[in-house]
Amino acid sequence: MTEFDPEKFEAKYVHYFEELESAYTAAYQELHGEVDSGILRPIDRRVLSGSEPFYEGDGEFRVELPDDPYERAGQPGDREQFEAVLDDLVAGIERELRTEFGFTDAAEE
Repeated sequence: MTEFDPEKFEAKYVHYFEELESAYTAAYQELHGEVDSGILRPIDRRVLSGSEPFYEGDGEFRVELPDDPYERAGQPGDREQFEAVLDDLVAGIERELRTEFGFTDAAEE
Protein backbone atom coordinates (compact mmCIF):
# COMPACT_ATOMS: atom_id res chain seq x y z
CA MET A 1 0.00 0.00 0.00
CA THR A 2 1.27 3.45 -0.93
CA GLU A 3 1.05 6.43 1.38
CA PHE A 4 -1.42 8.78 -0.27
CA ASP A 5 -0.98 12.53 -0.56
CA PRO A 6 -3.95 14.34 -2.16
CA GLU A 7 -1.71 17.17 -3.35
CA LYS A 8 0.58 14.73 -5.16
CA PHE A 9 -2.45 13.24 -6.90
CA GLU A 10 -2.65 16.43 -8.98
CA ALA A 11 0.49 15.09 -10.71
CA LYS A 12 -0.73 11.49 -10.47
CA TYR A 13 1.21 10.15 -13.45
CA VAL A 14 4.47 11.36 -11.91
CA HIS A 15 3.84 10.20 -8.34
CA TYR A 16 1.35 7.32 -8.61
CA PHE A 17 1.66 5.78 -12.08
CA GLU A 18 2.28 2.24 -10.80
CA GLU A 19 -0.66 2.41 -8.41
CA LEU A 20 -2.97 3.69 -11.14
CA GLU A 21 -1.83 0.97 -13.51
CA SER A 22 -2.34 -1.65 -10.81
CA ALA A 23 -5.90 -0.45 -10.06
CA TYR A 24 -6.91 -0.40 -13.73
CA THR A 25 -5.38 -3.84 -14.33
CA ALA A 26 -7.03 -5.39 -11.27
CA ALA A 27 -10.45 -4.05 -12.27
CA TYR A 28 -10.00 -5.39 -15.81
CA GLN A 29 -8.87 -8.81 -14.57
CA GLU A 30 -11.89 -9.00 -12.28
CA LEU A 31 -14.19 -8.86 -15.34
CA HIS A 32 -11.98 -10.81 -17.75
CA GLY A 33 -13.61 -14.13 -18.50
CA GLU A 34 -16.86 -12.97 -16.84
CA VAL A 35 -18.10 -10.60 -19.55
CA ASP A 36 -17.98 -10.48 -23.34
CA SER A 37 -14.34 -9.82 -24.31
CA GLY A 38 -15.58 -8.24 -27.54
CA ILE A 39 -16.92 -5.45 -25.36
CA LEU A 40 -14.36 -5.45 -22.53
CA ARG A 41 -11.29 -5.21 -24.76
CA PRO A 42 -12.43 -2.12 -26.75
CA ILE A 43 -13.43 -0.41 -23.51
CA ASP A 44 -9.96 -1.05 -22.12
CA ARG A 45 -8.06 -0.02 -25.23
CA ARG A 46 -10.16 2.82 -26.62
CA VAL A 47 -12.17 4.26 -23.74
CA LEU A 48 -10.06 3.82 -20.61
CA SER A 49 -6.98 5.04 -22.47
CA GLY A 50 -8.73 8.42 -22.57
CA SER A 51 -10.08 8.30 -19.02
CA GLU A 52 -8.88 10.37 -16.12
CA PRO A 53 -9.00 9.39 -12.44
CA PHE A 54 -9.65 12.13 -9.89
CA TYR A 55 -9.46 12.17 -6.11
CA GLU A 56 -12.73 13.55 -4.75
CA GLY A 57 -11.74 13.65 -1.07
CA ASP A 58 -12.73 11.50 1.91
CA GLY A 59 -11.14 8.43 0.32
CA GLU A 60 -13.28 8.58 -2.82
CA PHE A 61 -12.14 8.51 -6.42
CA ARG A 62 -13.95 9.24 -9.66
CA VAL A 63 -13.02 8.10 -13.16
CA GLU A 64 -13.98 10.59 -15.84
CA LEU A 65 -14.55 9.05 -19.25
CA PRO A 66 -14.01 10.63 -22.65
CA ASP A 67 -17.04 11.83 -24.61
CA ASP A 68 -19.13 9.23 -26.45
CA PRO A 69 -17.48 6.08 -25.07
CA TYR A 70 -19.70 3.74 -27.11
CA GLU A 71 -18.74 5.41 -30.37
CA ARG A 72 -15.10 5.70 -29.29
CA ALA A 73 -15.03 1.94 -28.66
CA GLY A 74 -16.33 1.28 -32.18
CA GLN A 75 -19.88 0.40 -31.06
CA PRO A 76 -19.09 -3.15 -29.96
CA GLY A 77 -22.20 -5.23 -29.39
CA ASP A 78 -25.41 -4.16 -27.74
CA ARG A 79 -25.26 -0.63 -26.29
CA GLU A 80 -27.06 -1.65 -23.07
CA GLN A 81 -24.59 -4.49 -22.47
CA PHE A 82 -21.69 -2.15 -23.32
CA GLU A 83 -22.86 0.42 -20.76
CA ALA A 84 -23.30 -2.25 -18.09
CA VAL A 85 -19.75 -3.54 -18.63
CA LEU A 86 -18.38 0.00 -18.68
CA ASP A 87 -20.20 0.86 -15.43
CA ASP A 88 -18.87 -2.30 -13.76
CA LEU A 89 -15.33 -1.60 -14.93
CA VAL A 90 -15.37 2.03 -13.77
CA ALA A 91 -16.81 1.02 -10.39
CA GLY A 92 -14.07 -1.61 -10.13
CA ILE A 93 -11.34 0.94 -10.89
CA GLU A 94 -12.69 3.35 -8.30
CA ARG A 95 -12.87 0.54 -5.73
CA GLU A 96 -9.34 -0.63 -6.58
CA LEU A 97 -8.01 2.92 -6.21
CA ARG A 98 -9.54 3.14 -2.72
CA THR A 99 -7.89 -0.16 -1.83
CA GLU A 100 -4.56 0.69 -3.48
CA PHE A 101 -4.25 3.86 -1.45
CA GLY A 102 -5.39 2.32 1.82
CA PHE A 103 -8.84 3.85 2.16
CA THR A 104 -10.43 0.40 2.38
CA ASP A 105 -9.21 -3.01 3.28
CA ALA A 106 -9.32 -5.45 0.34
CA ALA A 107 -11.34 -7.82 2.55
CA GLU A 108 -14.00 -5.12 3.04
CA GLU A 109 -14.67 -4.86 -0.68
